[in-house]
Amino acid sequence: MLVTLTGGAGAGKTTLATALAATTPRGPVRVLHGDDYYFRAPEQGVWAPDETGVPRLDVGDPRSLDLARLAHDTDAALAGSPVVIVDGLFARHVNPLAACARFDVFVDLPADLRLVRKIQRKCLRDGFPLDVLLLNYLNHRRAAHERHVEPLRGDCDLVVDGNRPVDDLAQHVWSAIAANEPIHNSQSSGKTNSWVCRP
Repeated sequence: MLVTLTGGAGAGKTTLATALAATTPRGPVRVLHGDDYYFRAPEQGVWAPDETGVPRLDVGDPRSLDLARLAHDTDAALAGSPVVIVDGLFARHVNPLAACARFDVFVDLPADLRLVRKIQRKCLRDGFPLDVLLLNYLNHRRAAHERHVEPLRGDCDLVVDGNRPVDDLAQHVWSAIAANEPIHNSQSSGKTNSWVCRP
């Protein structure tokens, strides 16, 4: 079974993935993080100059994500684990070839709270310059979220409130998955319910 967690930066996707893996009723879980699948080479992905003129990969654009490699690794994980969770800004886009049950979750959190979490994580914890983060957010990331991430909400099977306690969210997701059985095969000709793997 494939579970994807999509949502904005700072919404709590990775935290929820960890909680789901710890509370699964379905056996061992593999977790793949979309952040590990961005292109590195300048000839791949979308690059734009920063305020100093240095080209930077636009991680807010799905074209900067190596979806082929992510799909390949998802297939490999599905071959060895009963449950695979993929989290990331664009996790909903992952399209493995393997026949599998699928459930897509959108982790929702207001923009101001997502920004606060990013400041706490990147600036206060990791020492990233606050002025650079805010400039990037105002000039680019806010619009990129509305353009590329927010439209995925309507393609997901469940929207959860990322401000709720993570253990409650995990229980809610597993309960929603159980309520949507029976599981259908990704090789079906069309989507018969929320369980069909779909492109």
